[in-house]
Order: sequence, then structure tokens, then C-alpha cells
Amino acid sequence: MKFDILSQQNLYKGFFRVDAYEFRHELFAGGWSGTVRREIFERRNAVAVLLHDPVADTLLVIEQFRPGAALRDAQGAWMVEIVAGIVEDGESNADVARREAQEEAGCTLDTLEHIIDFYPSAGGSTEIVSLYYAPVDLSAVPTGIHGLPEEHEDIRVSVIPRHTALAWLKAGKIQASLAIIALQWLALEKPPR
Repeated sequence: MKFDILSQQNLYKGFFRVDAYEFRHELFAGGWSGTVRREIFERRNAVAVLLHDPVADTLLVIEQFRPGAALRDAQGAWMVEIVAGIVEDGESNADVARREAQEEAGCTLDTLEHIIDFYPSAGGSTEIVSLYYAPVDLSAVPTGIHGLPEEHEDIRVSVIPRHTALAWLKAGKIQASLAIIALQWLALEKPPR
């Protein structure tokens, strides 16, 4: 099937970018749609990594303030997440996973296993997230507060048992999509020993 982009107009450019597009596309029943206008959130791709100690069966989770969540639910503004970051020019996805693990959690990664690439919100954003799994010894990882001050990061790092993370997931305490997908993958693909 085909589509045509008829126009593109930049509406906002700051930390993020929003463009308005007019397009048309082929229809499943045949023919073409009329002209459709959509505002698209133009965002760099991201990488997330689930840090798991397979010997202790523990996971590293982070908590940080998220303004989008705060605007919807003040109680849910500090979200339980996994390590993640934006892909900068010239970086590979593996480079980003290693950089963010060090910046956000003080953790060095040796092995990375690619899980999946996905669009978190394809109807309105260009972002693709690459999700990874990293087996790592979490016994010596410094918990506490991490992050880069120049990026206004205030990140609390915790190491928790797998069963606690999965209980939080089931109870709705974990609402960040990257963490949800990663934990569901862990439950399916890496059962406890």
C-alpha cells in the first residue's frame, strides 16, 4: 500500500519538535483517502535496558519525576521505570544502553540482548524504542540518587526482587510502558530458576 505526504509545516521546535502533516493513503477497500491533517511529535529514538541479576533474581529499577504523568495524576508523577535514554547523533543503540546504565545507575554493562524495537505511540510520534536485556551483577551497584545535574536528572535507583517488580506490575504501580513491556518479556522469556 502507498501513501503521499502532501505538506509539512513546523509548528514548534524546542526541546522537542512538532510538525503538521497533510497526507493521503490508499484504503483497504481500494482508492485513496481524502486529505488528512495530523500534528506529529518528532522525537529522537530511544533505548531502554532491563538490568537483571540472574543469580540473585533481582532487578534494577529507577524512579524519577515525569511532567506528563504529573499533569494527569499528581500522585503518579514519580514513575517506576527502567534505565532509558535518547539516541544522540553518532551513537549506536548499544552505546546508548551502556551510557545510560552508567549515568542513571552507576552500572557497567558487558552483555546486551536485544528484545524488540517498537513504536510507543505510532499515531502521533516518530519515536522508535529499542529495548534490551542486560544480565549484570547488581550486588555492588550503588543504590541511591543518580543522574546528570546538567540534564536536570534526579533519579532514585533501587534493586528489588523479581517477584516484587512483577507484583508492582500486576497492582498497577508500574505504569511506564518501557518497564511494562520489559517485565512482561522477562516473565515470559526468563522464568525464575
